[in-house]
Amino acid sequence: MALKLAVASSRDRLRIDATARAVIECAADAIIAFGMDRTITLWNPAAERLFGWTASEVVGLDLAFIPEELKAEHNAVLEHVASGGQVSFATRRIRKDGGLLDLRIDTSALVNSGGKTIGWVSVCHQTAGDEAVKHYMAERARVVRRLNDVVADMNAQLDLSAVLDRIAASLVSIDGLPSGLRGRTANLATSTVGELMRSGKTVMVATGESGQFDDLIWSALPGLHTITVSLSHVGGRPYGALYALYSRRKVGHVELELLELLAGHASVALSNVTAFEEVVRQRAHERAVIDGSADGIAVLDADGLVRQWNPAAQRLTGVSAEGATGKPPPFPLPVPGAKLTHKLDSGRWLDVLCTGLEGRDEQVVDFRDVTAAKELEEAKDLFLATTSHELRTPITVVQGFASTLASRWDKMSDADRRSAVQTIADRAGALAKLVEQLLLGSRAGADQLAVSNAPFDLAGVLRGAAVAFRPLSDKHTLTTDVPDDLPQAFGDPTATDIIVGQLLENAFKYSPEGGTVIVGAKEAGDQIEVTVEDAGIGIPAVDRERVFERFVQGETGDRRRFGGIGLGLYIVRQLALAQDGEVVAAERPAGGTIMRLHLRRAAPPADQPASSEADSAAAAASAS
Repeated sequence: MALKLAVASSRDRLRIDATARAVIECAADAIIAFGMDRTITLWNPAAERLFGWTASEVVGLDLAFIPEELKAEHNAVLEHVASGGQVSFATRRIRKDGGLLDLRIDTSALVNSGGKTIGWVSVCHQTAGDEAVKHYMAERARVVRRLNDVVADMNAQLDLSAVLDRIAASLVSIDGLPSGLRGRTANLATSTVGELMRSGKTVMVATGESGQFDDLIWSALPGLHTITVSLSHVGGRPYGALYALYSRRKVGHVELELLELLAGHASVALSNVTAFEEVVRQRAHERAVIDGSADGIAVLDADGLVRQWNPAAQRLTGVSAEGATGKPPPFPLPVPGAKLTHKLDSGRWLDVLCTGLEGRDEQVVDFRDVTAAKELEEAKDLFLATTSHELRTPITVVQGFASTLASRWDKMSDADRRSAVQTIADRAGALAKLVEQLLLGSRAGADQLAVSNAPFDLAGVLRGAAVAFRPLSDKHTLTTDVPDDLPQAFGDPTATDIIVGQLLENAFKYSPEGGTVIVGAKEAGDQIEVTVEDAGIGIPAVDRERVFERFVQGETGDRRRFGGIGLGLYIVRQLALAQDGEVVAAERPAGGTIMRLHLRRAAPPADQPASSEADSAAAAASAS
């Protein structure tokens, strides 16, 4: 029994399908069905007669029988129907022979037995001879052409303000708005836009009789009975709303669809503009970071030629952006991910890193100045070498004499023993002096030199140093040229004594043939200039500033000839700076070197007139 019912049901369905097919085949009106991909799935004989194409020529294709200016309208209708309902509209279509047909098309959704939309079906009625329809179609074509022009106009700009102005101008003449309306705001909760957002729709229409949308636009423009509004979105969020205002009450689906299309195009235009502005901001931010970087940064193309060259790159290499662009960088490149240390012709050391940009045939080169680190590294090596050399001699002597005393004490005379002990004491003193110099050098390098600046008797310090150094050499004649009325200096007497002592020691050491060494002092404006002159080997002009650096000596090629670790003049300059002074080296006209130390002159007491030279001299003498 069940089998018989199933067979009967199958026969009924076949009979119904055959009837439906016969109705479609025999219908007087053209019936066209579209799939979800917008291709034609059904084209009945009436459609063949109306448009001129056979079913075999169009089924499965997206036939271009819709005028170009009406394609936006066609797509809008399909989208509107897909959300539910049926649309009847007047439009125009193209025949196979190129002629135009004025039609009224009824479009509805095509659903399967499960209620799912699988396409659309349109029934076309020819309306030739209907002047009203012709006029309506002409107006429709004009509006659609205007929409295309507006869309093109909106997308021709990448400035947000310009795009917003063009969107506003596309719907209403700005000149027609009352001046009092410009810049005013409305309450979102009670406005038309708020109602639209709450409804979940994309476009809506309201009339003056509803009384529900009495917002500022409605109330400020009397005589307008109908308003349509649609939202524009950017990044999936509402950005703004487009209003279209009409003096007639009836607004059809075409106006709503056109406004919805315009809002959609406005959303695209706004999204493009905001995305472009974000890219511009990001580029500006990146440019500012690159330009403000202390590291040199260069971008190279696929051929290894410079395309970008930041200001730090110019400072580090001395090559301008104009001089670097289009050329290889002025240093070798490491393999990507590795580091290369390179010395420029200028003597500057660079650490160079190279990274490839993923997805682009470009490389970013980052390079920084490591000259100070390299010089410190070299200075450490030099320090170890020179200190080892300077320590080895006195230690060897001390060790040798100590071993001799220990093994031959009883066999040595008293005079020999005293001589050995004196030699040990002398060498121990030299070691102590070397250690003291090292400590001073380390403190100076760490800016930890302790000085107590105050007025002091500079003349007394200079004369005392001369008295102490005269017995140290029988080859040199040490004289002083210090005025009796020399004013007090402002500084630290101990630090100044160390400075003068080091300068005298150098004068003796670097004039090995002997000669005259002169210690002098004189007033120089608000300063006092102290000089130490010798008739020695002198300092080459290129070394007169370098000798004040750590571990540097004027005679670098003959270090063993004079000894020393190259810290003396470095300490001298740091002690001078600590007293707000300065020390420089100059050539002596008759041969040799002049060292000039400048210290501030101490201010006279508050009750002592600075203009009285006699009183100033008396005050200096009293202070000494």
